[in-house]
Amino acid sequence: MQEELNNFTRNEVWVLEERPKDNNIIGTKWVFRNKQDEHGVVVRHKAWLVAKGFAQVEGLDFGKTFAPVARLEAIRILLSYSSHHKIKFYQMDVKNAFLNGYNNELIYVDQPSGFEDPRKPNHVKQGLVWTQASSTGYERLRDFLIMQGFKIRKVDMTLFTKDINGDLFICQIYVDHIIFGCTNEKLSHEFGDVMSREFEMSMIGELNFFLGDVKGRIFIHQDKYCKDLIKKFKMDDRLPIETPMSTREHLDADMDGKSVDQSTYRSMIGSLPYLTASWPDIMFSVCLCARFQAAPKESHLTAVKRILRYLKHTPSIGLWYPKGAKLELLGYSDSDFVGYRDDHKSTSGGAICFGGPRSRGRVRSKIVALSIVEAEYIAVGACCAQILYMKQSLLDYGIVCGSVPLLCANERRKNR
Repeated sequence: MQEELNNFTRNEVWVLEERPKDNNIIGTKWVFRNKQDEHGVVVRHKAWLVAKGFAQVEGLDFGKTFAPVARLEAIRILLSYSSHHKIKFYQMDVKNAFLNGYNNELIYVDQPSGFEDPRKPNHVKQGLVWTQASSTGYERLRDFLIMQGFKIRKVDMTLFTKDINGDLFICQIYVDHIIFGCTNEKLSHEFGDVMSREFEMSMIGELNFFLGDVKGRIFIHQDKYCKDLIKKFKMDDRLPIETPMSTREHLDADMDGKSVDQSTYRSMIGSLPYLTASWPDIMFSVCLCARFQAAPKESHLTAVKRILRYLKHTPSIGLWYPKGAKLELLGYSDSDFVGYRDDHKSTSGGAICFGGPRSRGRVRSKIVALSIVEAEYIAVGACCAQILYMKQSLLDYGIVCGSVPLLCANERRKNR
């Protein structure tokens, strides 16, 4: 906790002042977390002092708050590109990233409980804005990278590239995490030194927390997170199962079923979407079960537990990015017809490959399709939108895609 307060002092983000009469005073609270390595070993105890941002008034205490965040598809494209070109990636964190932003606006916050200045106990801290700290922190990092000769890409605002005597340097930002790599590994180490001179960095090293590198191939896995979920929801003693959901039973609202605790059900559902990053085969099951969070029944809870039992059966499943795979876009789309009996709406699905699986999704149609053909075209339209995004994103890497094959359920080939 004292280390966190020292960071505030070192970054000169607040000073003690007399309590103003006409300003909004924001309260503070402490947030604690244990940081673990890939083996689940606690490597650091971290404490954050945060402002109660809900007490801030938009237009009075803050303005712009948006900061771009890398999409999962963008990270997958980056990994595909790196696997194809044999680029080794590293990860480092910006310490106290939200304190590095431009000091454009100020707020007043109470002194943290237990750490009041004994000489000025009623004074307040005049500090850097909080609600928009993510936005100002990104702008500071962006401007520094541009000063170093990096170019911000047009589609993905978190992707920065730089050509250094024929070597391509790639930098991807995710809030305070930086993923970077270069065709010349020496330049990657030099970049770490440059960043450390401007910001206080935590150098983690080679990107391997959720990636495995086997003979040049990249493997995305989340086995630690999976095992933590199974333990959290006390599924250790349950028998594993080979499929994420039953094909014989139809899941609906079950109005006459016995209700279960909403908090438990929502907690289980909320923990699963993150796993779809490496378990695409559970996406439909998770999305289907998520429809019943307002009034969950025993049948719905059983379905969610079945997903966890399936994860227990396949804890080390993941996505392969093979070395030398062709960097070509290929899309697949499918749809059921009146698959959800409660409102007779169809569910669309799609997958897009680029040297391996890059994007996929399941979505319930907003309209009632009048035929299976209409349902299929709705799915095709959604898949085309995703393909268009990926085509535009690939331009940032200098890859121009022509017509992209899109395979529908009837196996006819369409082109985008």
